Amino acid sequence: MKTPDNPARITGAHLLRTALRRNARAMAAGTVLMGLYQAAETAFPIALGLIVEHALGDRSLGALALSFAALAAIITTVSFSWRFGMRVLQRANTTEAHRRRVSVAACGLQPVARDVDLKSGEVLTIATEDADQTADIIEVVPLLVSSLVAVLIAAVALGTADLGLGLLVIAGTVAILSVLSVMSRRIGSRTGEQQARVARAGAKVADLIAGLRPLHGFGGNHAALRSYRAASGEARDQAIAVARANGAYTGTAVALNMALATAVTLMAGRLAFRDQITTGELVMAVGLAQFIMEPLKLFSEMPKYIMVARASAERMALVLAAPPVATPGTDRPAADAGLEVDCVQYGSLRKLGFDVPAGRFVAIAAYGPRSATDLVAVLSGEVPPAAFEGAVRVGGRETAHLEVGALREHLLVNPSHAEIFAGTLRTNIDPSGTARLVSEAVEASMLTDVVALHRAGLDHPVRDRGANLSGGQRQRLSLGRALAADAPVLVLHDPTTAVDAVTEQLIARNIAALRRGRTTLVVTTSPALLDVADRVLVLDDGVIAKEGTHRDLLATDNTYRQAVAR
Repeated sequence: MKTPDNPARITGAHLLRTALRRNARAMAAGTVLMGLYQAAETAFPIALGLIVEHALGDRSLGALALSFAALAAIITTVSFSWRFGMRVLQRANTTEAHRRRVSVAACGLQPVARDVDLKSGEVLTIATEDADQTADIIEVVPLLVSSLVAVLIAAVALGTADLGLGLLVIAGTVAILSVLSVMSRRIGSRTGEQQARVARAGAKVADLIAGLRPLHGFGGNHAALRSYRAASGEARDQAIAVARANGAYTGTAVALNMALATAVTLMAGRLAFRDQITTGELVMAVGLAQFIMEPLKLFSEMPKYIMVARASAERMALVLAAPPVATPGTDRPAADAGLEVDCVQYGSLRKLGFDVPAGRFVAIAAYGPRSATDLVAVLSGEVPPAAFEGAVRVGGRETAHLEVGALREHLLVNPSHAEIFAGTLRTNIDPSGTARLVSEAVEASMLTDVVALHRAGLDHPVRDRGANLSGGQRQRLSLGRALAADAPVLVLHDPTTAVDAVTEQLIARNIAALRRGRTTLVVTTSPALLDVADRVLVLDDGVIAKEGTHRDLLATDNTYRQAVAR
């Protein structure tokens, strides 16, 4: 899987330019329609002035009827151009936001992790709020252009009555935008900081929810709540600062717009009082002075939205431009995929070396849980090759030199904390819908009682994180998913710790039968799993201390007997 952008050149400005470029056609159509809307709105007070000037002056019923028909045409144009213009722009906006959400999700779901100093909650905020705000640029630019059209038409119309009125509108608009563009920069920077703090608060609450049970277990829930309250308080304070800046911006924009409208009205009144403009031109000027406040308000808000979109785009670039943690190779493992660990030194592992021949079932009994965790982290790729010494080989090829897709096809590591997803039992066992061994995996993992318990069977709904399943059911569901994948090399870490002894015995035998002829490594201290393995390796103090069959080790090694006896 790869993202549509080249990470080497992704910046916030690049994301905005890309959005504008690939939505150019929709934006052009939206600009024309919204420009037509603003032009028709501007034409309304101009038409009223002309009616007063000519139709009522001539007192002709024909001219009056023609005037009403012109007003009806203007109103119809306003209605339809707005409706279809906003429909085009909002469709393009939501489509672009969807593309950006998918881009961020694709980065997170790539086989090779990216070097991003962000927590999952922060990435979630970027994939939702920031994606939406970045896509707003699709609407902002056409609305900015159409507002400019309205201001220019008003200035030209007023200029035809009196050159000073037209120049006043143009000069006032330039002055208003100059003031507001300075204020918008502060809003953009503060909005970026607000999004960052909200994301950090979201990340913290996600961590707390994931660890809620252990927090309750040792009484740490109150301290955790205080920690979250502090993070949320920072986000609240920043949100208040942003709201204060937005309020100042909006208040200033309204005040300046009203000042310009008032100046136009007063100047037109003075000109009419001196008979320098006609009554119809006065009506037009007063109408335009009232109307021009709407496009001016819209026009003056655009710099703020542009700065917010830019701030969100910069945050998205943090994810999309992040380099991969490791650079994968291009080799493929041999078909008879065995597993070899060669002089690996990482964490508690000290020059660890062993091999699992192709088609064999090997178990590792780790005396220390940290050694087991470190070994599984290295095998799963959670630790990049550059972070440990030695090598891991699959099918005779180092994993660092293998193409990621080929490695994932040959090697599957199922950790003890595997996630359960919202969906059904079936989608958790077979997420891609292509597994051939679903029924066999259900039997082997002893999920048959769970399936039989519900009328929907494998289509029984599963809540997020398996909240409606017991601990043992979640563990068996995770094991079923690993077995259904039928990987040439399968690594399991403590797959039966949450089930009873009888079920554990049955699962152990089922795994050995289903995986016969396939390379399997189980990191466990379960006597049942150790007993069905072809060979048991004892991992003590970071090295392989002993090896043999489970029963031979029980008979000859008291330390081993005490470590695995239950």
